[in-house]
Amino acid sequence: MIDKALECFKDMFGSDGDIRCYFAPGRVNLIGEHTDYNGGHVFPCALTMGNYGVARKRDDRMLRWYNMTYPHEGVQEKSLDELVPNDNGLWYDYQHGVLWAMQKAGIEIPFGYDMVMIADLPAGSGLSASASIEELAAVIVRDLNELPISMVDCARFGQISENDYNGSNTGIMDQFASAMGKKDHAIFLDTADLSYEYVPLNLKDEKIIVTNSRVKHNLTENSYNSYNTRRKESEEALADLRKILDIDSLGELDEETFDSNCMSIQSEVCRKRARHAVYENRRTIRAVTALQNGDLEAFGKLMIDSHVSLRDDYAVSCEEVDILVDEALKLPGVIGSRITGGGFGGCTVSIVKNESVDRFTGDLGRIYRERTGIEAEFYITDAGDGAGRIR
Repeated sequence: MIDKALECFKDMFGSDGDIRCYFAPGRVNLIGEHTDYNGGHVFPCALTMGNYGVARKRDDRMLRWYNMTYPHEGVQEKSLDELVPNDNGLWYDYQHGVLWAMQKAGIEIPFGYDMVMIADLPAGSGLSASASIEELAAVIVRDLNELPISMVDCARFGQISENDYNGSNTGIMDQFASAMGKKDHAIFLDTADLSYEYVPLNLKDEKIIVTNSRVKHNLTENSYNSYNTRRKESEEALADLRKILDIDSLGELDEETFDSNCMSIQSEVCRKRARHAVYENRRTIRAVTALQNGDLEAFGKLMIDSHVSLRDDYAVSCEEVDILVDEALKLPGVIGSRITGGGFGGCTVSIVKNESVDRFTGDLGRIYRERTGIEAEFYITDAGDGAGRIR
């Protein structure tokens, strides 16, 4: 991929000067969904799929870019002084949002860049293509301008891009996983204070399989089925609970405390959203402990419980994704399966015994095609490193 992008860069922008190559991964979240903006724990890992960029520093403040995925757009350009928040949801707005966030924080970016991008990560699949773009932009501008910012800072600026520039009120999990990923490890992240631990994925006899439903979601759409709506519902539940409890987030509650006080939440819908946030956070903590103890069966059971909660209490699944999970759990060698990502389409993540992988992809693909008319895509994934310069 990077060789193709490098060749394209030379054709588009010339072969002279200090040309550098970068990569930022997507992520899959093993468990802990919609907990990151509720002050809870998450357990993602970076993928070996993502966005690749080839860039060269300019001697002015212009940004010029070309995306090989959208060749019809041609070379586009914009000044660092012209970045304005919007909710267009165009891929390059995620790039611009990071640079805007850095400048808003008082970080001087003296020079723009020429850049060619290419991806092997499907957009709209729930694998955080937007966060990958944000972290790619962050490491490019950080490296080319020798900015004194950490990779955690890069994750923070990515979240600001998503929230304040692009209008989707996401938590920080996606950007943190893309920025801070570590090969063969998942990240046990407490989003309340950004403390984290790398946990080895010692899956000797199993594979992590991501299945793309190919039903695309839009997390910024203004409708009942939107990410922003779920966040508002969670915030309303928290506001009701804070009238009787001294808490700052739903992630501070355990199941018993929530159950004893949940009727203070006036809206039944908001009560269900809060129940998911509380129970999912506790599930995530128990799941990581199970994995560290080598109890993969317990981990898989918690994945299944997570999906049920996301389907019934948080209402972010959809018919196609439910089919993928339900049918996967009927197949031999499947330890656990659940929706992953923001929801309303996208991907599932499953843990499957090695000897059952071929049957899993073959049978599940056939059943899904027969029931929906859609051809699912399967990715047998490895946990990879986070964003950075690769050449």
